[in-house]
Amino acid sequence: GYGRLGAPFAAQVFGVTPDLMTTAKGLTNGVVPMGAVFARREVYDAMMVGPEPMMELFHGYTYSGHPVACAAGMAVLDIYEREGLLTRVGSIAQAWEEAVHALRDCPHVADIRNMGLTAAIELEPRPGKPGERGYEALNAAFNAGLMIRTTGDIIALSPPLIAEQAHFDRISETLRAVLGGIA
Repeated sequence: GYGRLGAPFAAQVFGVTPDLMTTAKGLTNGVVPMGAVFARREVYDAMMVGPEPMMELFHGYTYSGHPVACAAGMAVLDIYEREGLLTRVGSIAQAWEEAVHALRDCPHVADIRNMGLTAAIELEPRPGKPGERGYEALNAAFNAGLMIRTTGDIIALSPPLIAEQAHFDRISETLRAVLGGIA
């Protein structure tokens, strides 16, 4: 969501209308906790409209409408609009794809997948030690100044929407060195 695939939400890219859609970090850029659930009218009505004496869907409202979170959310939405960030990926996705797929000849790379401004580099697991190679790559990348996420032996990449070619080059170069340095 939030521009990662070149549209505000992946549902738009895939041409589907979900019954429910949850969102969080993208609302406030992860700076202040906030989340939202979008619901189709039929789902909303089923939860919010009922017999007269009954109340709406009864659930916790711990932080509903928190003024700081709302202010952060409004500021982030303004920035998305002003800088065209929710659709910018269309102009940079090809460069990102090329930078990531340039790593296909690195040691231990089993597969590379990408879409929009996301990518996964699947590493061959060490025999009998799944996830160990990914964890070593995570630590080596961190020590080299690159924050990545791993899920087992898969390196998950999602650079910020403001990334440019120089950032893609640095990510690719750093990962090439990291993958060349792990056994």
